[in-house]
Amino acid sequence: MDFKLILLTMGVAFVLSVIIGPLFIPLLRRLKFGQQIRTEGPQGHLKKAGTPTMGGIIILVALTLAFFRFSDQNADFYILLVACLGYGLIGFLDDYIKIVAKRSLGLTAKQKLFGQLFFALVVCYLLFSSGHSTVLAFPGLHYSLDLGWVYYPFVIFTMLAMSNAVNFTDGLDGLLAGTSAIAFGAFAVIAMMHTEWEAGIFSAAMIGAVLGFLVFNAHPAKVFMGDTGSLGIGGGLAAVAFITKTELLLLIVGGVFVIEVLSVIIQVVSFKTRGKRVFKMSPIHHHFELVGWSEWRVVITFWSVGLVLACLGLYINEGLN
Repeated sequence: MDFKLILLTMGVAFVLSVIIGPLFIPLLRRLKFGQQIRTEGPQGHLKKAGTPTMGGIIILVALTLAFFRFSDQNADFYILLVACLGYGLIGFLDDYIKIVAKRSLGLTAKQKLFGQLFFALVVCYLLFSSGHSTVLAFPGLHYSLDLGWVYYPFVIFTMLAMSNAVNFTDGLDGLLAGTSAIAFGAFAVIAMMHTEWEAGIFSAAMIGAVLGFLVFNAHPAKVFMGDTGSLGIGGGLAAVAFITKTELLLLIVGGVFVIEVLSVIIQVVSFKTRGKRVFKMSPIHHHFELVGWSEWRVVITFWSVGLVLACLGLYINEGLN
């Protein structure tokens, strides 16, 4: 795999994102597509009300244009795009309903789950049609297991779990943009090591797109990505893990997202069973805000944790080769 092409794809996606941003953000303002802030969230976030959202469109457009330009458009190409843009579409509908209805919830839980299941099933069909291996490798153990037909329910669960985990992470300026760039950076390297061309190009395009978006999303954010971006990123991240056959390694490389969703699960279970909260607020990044950390400190810390976990994932992956 040509490392120069990876860098070129990343650069083109970055430039596209930086160009699209100033054109699209004023349009969002004119359409009054502003973020609705939950009153039960940190009080410091109330001042962010009205900040344009649905900025994930910037990411998805830049990603798609760069990916189309440099990919070979084979079976893996369609798997990656369906996973990313399909989940991005669900997020778009969710964001749109939030804005039009002027409420913070958007799609109902059943509607969102149906959409996620639908596109996960399409991905399963594409994986099956392309003769994708159903073998699951266990990181660091030099052991693998052929799941057979059970692999496809596993794919569905992974897509739902990771997309929602990534969605939970999107709560502070620049938090998800930075952590996702780091995770996709690790997967770009993994894809090159596994000679998975499409996954490498897709990861590079996503890195460039989210870093370009970060120009406008860093604190204080001029635009939020919304569920359009977070669900699209989550779907794409899961798909890259499938293509590179590093499904379980995703738990390490995407460890920040796993921690975020676990904090929500722990909080809910604890409150319903014991009537007590483990964290001041979940997801866990809000807990650190409420104990006195500045928003920027939380973001930098989570980026750092994400970088450590990505490096750990690369170390384990190297040991598997």
